[in-house]
Amino acid sequence: MTRTAAIIGGGVIGGGWAARFLLNGWNVRVFDPDPQAERKLGEVLDNARRALPMLYDCALPDEGTLTFSSSIAEAVTGADWVQESVTERLDLKHRVFAEIQSADPAALIGSSTSGFKPSELQQGAADPSRIMVTHPFNPVYLLPLIEVVPSPATDPAAVETCKTLLSSVGLYPLHVRKEIDAHIADRLMEAVWREGLWLVNDDIATTEEIDNAIRYAFGLRWGQMGLFETFRIAGGEAGMRHFIGQFGPALAWPWTKLMDVPDLTDDLVEKIASQSDAQSGHLSIRDLERKRDGNLIAMMRALKQQGNASGRLILDHQKTLRATPDPASPMLTQSRVIPVDWTDMNGHMNEGRYGQIFSDAAEEVMAAVGADDDYVASGFSYFTVETTVKYLAETHAGERVKVLSRVTEGGGKKLRCLHELIRASDGTVMATCDQLMLHVSLETRRTCEPPEHVAARVAHLAALNEGD
Repeated sequence: MTRTAAIIGGGVIGGGWAARFLLNGWNVRVFDPDPQAERKLGEVLDNARRALPMLYDCALPDEGTLTFSSSIAEAVTGADWVQESVTERLDLKHRVFAEIQSADPAALIGSSTSGFKPSELQQGAADPSRIMVTHPFNPVYLLPLIEVVPSPATDPAAVETCKTLLSSVGLYPLHVRKEIDAHIADRLMEAVWREGLWLVNDDIATTEEIDNAIRYAFGLRWGQMGLFETFRIAGGEAGMRHFIGQFGPALAWPWTKLMDVPDLTDDLVEKIASQSDAQSGHLSIRDLERKRDGNLIAMMRALKQQGNASGRLILDHQKTLRATPDPASPMLTQSRVIPVDWTDMNGHMNEGRYGQIFSDAAEEVMAAVGADDDYVASGFSYFTVETTVKYLAETHAGERVKVLSRVTEGGGKKLRCLHELIRASDGTVMATCDQLMLHVSLETRRTCEPPEHVAARVAHLAALNEGD
């Protein structure tokens, strides 16, 4: 059964939420009185449609249906999840919650607030137990962290349901056990932000120099190890205790100004704004968003290859999306979007990535004949000994493609496949690959006959293609 999310407030954050749910197969109802809401959300959705599928090596579910509702009641009634993303005004949020609970008392409500505590949100609510903070990070359709913050009045069962729903669309619900102003991540970011303001105010560094200090150094480390694991390594073989013993006393030195903030005078605001304009003012916001998304995709895919941090989350979510292909002819062995990091200086997919996608297709054929992960773990597999690839048309980042595979030879130790890479939008065959694999023992690393159940499936698929 298709689930439904109601999004109250369709700006940058609400639009990102809508995109995350829609592209994971949910139906989405949006309420936003802004007459430009459909246009604004449409632009966010265009970016998401291009970006999110590039993280995965399989197709996302069929996109859900997007509906713009004329009232909050119409949007939320019967929805599986309600996400509030209106302006950061507590009185406005209270009115929205009252209207939601009047229309559907059973509604589960998450707030995108970056600053308010859940107990503040729940003030005056008909049923505070159904309200919690679910604070995302922009762009919501790519960044997985959601800070889930209940108050003592929030129903624990509602929190667990929330975490399950968010996990199902590839998000990472971080359960914040005690409510606190600005939650966790924003408090950390604010510490860096405060120090950055002082560095600009005191003419120590420009906005670009501060950004370079982050993105060329500790920002890269934090993206895959976080803060404490990074410092653990800095402690050497003795680990965190040594690090704290060596560098802890520096915390008493007057290095930072975290307990104070420079006055945001007109001069300081103008200095920051003019430096920011000089840094990236030649790019539109849409250009910057696409640049940001492309960088995030490439970094998160690299982390996926290593099975680490946000990459591990994508791998786990991908397992829930993937299905073993039906043993038919032809077999649909790949359905995916070409990611940005698969293209070369000419702007199209490079030769090595054709090998990658055909290799991934071959693994699906192997799974279909019984040579799956468990089979490999038992000590047997198929190894490729020969491929012939023909490049027939250019393949570009963002294109949705599929691979159809046929078993053309399946006697004894041999498993031969013919793969076709096809552009999904018009059926153009973009490349073909003739691939010969031999059955091997992983213990001896030599060829051997496959067991009867695998040999029979291979022979069956080969027989489907006799005479082609």
